[in-house]
Amino acid sequence: MGNTFGNAPNNGINLYLHPDVTPDPLKESQFDPQLGFASGRKERVIKATEAEMQSAKIPLKDRDYCVDHLLKFRVCRKDNFPWVVRCEHEKHAYLHCQHEDFVLRMKEYERERRLMERQKKQEAMAM
Repeated sequence: MGNTFGNAPNNGINLYLHPDVTPDPLKESQFDPQLGFASGRKERVIKATEAEMQSAKIPLKDRDYCVDHLLKFRVCRKDNFPWVVRCEHEKHAYLHCQHEDFVLRMKEYERERRLMERQKKQEAMAM
């Protein structure tokens, strides 16, 4: 019962209390994205075109790296309308992609935070 706020995300509080070691989610990363990756990173691309997303009336908030799975899911629902349970595989693929995207974003946030802490320690040692 006492751990209610212990597990809550506190980015806003940390951004206020420790702005020097907390990444701002609204700004671009200040570090090289290839830093720490010897063979480089795989570039993420959106497979659906802007015209496809506009014609499908996909809201701006859903136009992310999983939009191709969302388009397949919507087409399946349209084709199998009364029996949308047949689209379970497409729904699972979309939700799995959303989860993987969330995990990747949280890893990027943590990587940025740790790089900021390391930079702060190096600056303190240089003084």
